[in-house]
Amino acid sequence: MAARTVLADPMLRMLGAAIVLAVLVPASGDMRIVAQTIANAAIFVLFLLNGLRIARRDIAAGIANWRFLLPLVLWVFGAMALAGLGLSMLGNSFVPPLVALGFLYLGTLPSTVQSATSYTSLAKGTVALSVVSAALLNIIGVFVSVPIFIALGGSGEGAIGNDAVIKIFAILVVPFAIGQALQVRAAGFTARNKHRIVWIDRFIIATAVYVAFSGAVGQGIWSRVDVAGWVGILALTVTFLAVGHWGAWLLGRVLGLSPGDRIAFLFAGSQKSAAVGAPLATILFPPGVAGFIVVPLLLYHLFQLVLAAPLANRLAHSPHQDAGDYTEPTRQG
Repeated sequence: MAARTVLADPMLRMLGAAIVLAVLVPASGDMRIVAQTIANAAIFVLFLLNGLRIARRDIAAGIANWRFLLPLVLWVFGAMALAGLGLSMLGNSFVPPLVALGFLYLGTLPSTVQSATSYTSLAKGTVALSVVSAALLNIIGVFVSVPIFIALGGSGEGAIGNDAVIKIFAILVVPFAIGQALQVRAAGFTARNKHRIVWIDRFIIATAVYVAFSGAVGQGIWSRVDVAGWVGILALTVTFLAVGHWGAWLLGRVLGLSPGDRIAFLFAGSQKSAAVGAPLATILFPPGVAGFIVVPLLLYHLFQLVLAAPLANRLAHSPHQDAGDYTEPTRQG
């Protein structure tokens, strides 16, 4: 059932198609410049749409619930970033340095919005809180993910220059601010085209993945990562998955959250957003670097979907007062 759920996910199918296309027909030479320009324009549109859709009243409501939001922010951008740093340092001994650095990058990213909310609903958690908190994490992530990445050692080939910081504001922050400013006037348009906008989101994210992975193919990722290296990358990804889910679930218990709020904390605190991570990587890094750095993100995105469906079903069919007794998430599905 979990496999069918994952395969039915349109975003995952589009990411898979983008990777296959990058392997078969990578953007190289002058085409890489054209593809990067198109991707940057598309990312501008993506964050403009995000600004139009995330209601200001939801942002205010999320900020007001500081007892839930503050620990969630510290977990997602603090503890998970440090876990990513640890895995990055560990991975340096058996995977290419840029792929190892990708675990640090993964750790600094915000959570998803759509899937975190969907699986919170499936698990009978507090959906409204999940929507607001995941949206706020994405907004915060635009401002803090890069500084945290730099502070924890994003250096060497993956170093971020001043031009990348300028691009972040020009391509991510400015369009989001414009969307927020036009939100009320564009409410009718957004509501009428809700389903079309979702597909635009998916296409833009897939475009960013194509550009990034094309660079990795051009740099010989298949020859630079051997079988043992891929096994190591998978092991590190599964470890990160376990840390994210176990940690978020146990922290929710320590905080004394209600069962529904604890479920919302679990999914918002453990999932990582390809919708932010892939576009951001194409802005921050040259394509040949970005393609290696997003490998852990793409694998984590796949594994979190494989895990989320059976985990949510188990939580939904268990008495909430006993939810704290469920077994290790990585053993589900």
